[in-house]
Amino acid sequence: MFDPGSRYLGLAIATFVVADTDGTGREIRYVRRRLVPGERGMVTLLEHRVVQGDRLDNIAARTLGDPLLYWRICDANRAARPGDLTATSGRALRIAIYLE
Repeated sequence: MFDPGSRYLGLAIATFVVADTDGTGREIRYVRRRLVPGERGMVTLLEHRVVQGDRLDNIAARTLGDPLLYWRICDANRAARPGDLTATSGRALRIAIYLE
């Protein structure tokens, strides 16, 4: 269901039943909540200093080889909002991977 590089790969799929007005139920399938892994097992590859105009997808492409892996930079820097990571020039971003 998800690409091999997706942060949602391997998460459980759950079902929620919504009662319709006619008394029947409609199933809604969703991915269970993803919890950001902790520091254990995380290895820093390098540090990137943000410059004006930086975009997280471009940083991920240069450092991790795939722009869709921007979420790994978010995880490593404990960011819920990706845009916050590049909002301030000079900020040091941790580029890390998990060794599983």
